[in-house]
Amino acid sequence: MRGWRACLVALVLSASGAMAQTSGLIRLTDRDDLFGWEAVGRVDLGRDGYCTGVLIAPDQVLTAAHCVFDRAQRAIPSDIIRFRAGLRDGVVIAESGVARYVVAPGYDPAAGMQAENVRRDVALMHLTTPIPAALASPFHLAATPAPGQRVSVVSYGRDRDKAPSWQRDCGLLWRSEGVMGFDCAVINGSSGAPVFARDGGRVRILSLVSGGNWAGGESRAYGMDLPDLVARLKKDLRAAASRPLAANPGFRRVTVGGDAATSGAKFARP
Repeated sequence: MRGWRACLVALVLSASGAMAQTSGLIRLTDRDDLFGWEAVGRVDLGRDGYCTGVLIAPDQVLTAAHCVFDRAQRAIPSDIIRFRAGLRDGVVIAESGVARYVVAPGYDPAAGMQAENVRRDVALMHLTTPIPAALASPFHLAATPAPGQRVSVVSYGRDRDKAPSWQRDCGLLWRSEGVMGFDCAVINGSSGAPVFARDGGRVRILSLVSGGNWAGGESRAYGMDLPDLVARLKKDLRAAASRPLAANPGFRRVTVGGDAATSGAKFARP
């Protein structure tokens, strides 16, 4: 396990060998292409940063926790974050501001992409305006993955941030201590992207992209187990809604200007 721990890289974008054959990326350009994936959107962080997010309820979006911290490891104010569902070439299915958010207990923005942080690298956002399911149907979470699980990923990323890209088929390589490894194509901006698994005839969220390694011609992505974390985050979000954001433990409002509204994680490849 030591090897993979050393090569985790954050995939928030700022202004500044596979087990089986995987499929390439498909750009979801037209409305028909996007059908069924409308709940995946771009999480815009101020003026110069973004991640990927996904609706799990009309007013709740999952993304990576490291996305909501700036370079100084300070929490980004919720009022400069915007979720844009199904964004493609300037057109959105729907969009909303963010009223508040919570991050998984124990997540440390100063610790970087350590294994302990990857398994906690989840944030849950409460939208100011719910997005009707008729426009973007939220996804449910998947259960425990099966051995050899095949997955897919929908994400925004560097040089492909104007529309989502869908990797129809890639694989779960391993799962250990609440962390998963995938041979999926990721890049800066893919942080928070949902990793989907089929459960019967339905597509469900198995994990979120936390980080990855794309050096040497082979892509690796890393994510976390979600069910217990998301259950806790929903409780925390309900509690946060009953008090001012400034009173939330671990959060403080900051002034963000220029290109500072980006993640504090480093992007250097291993």
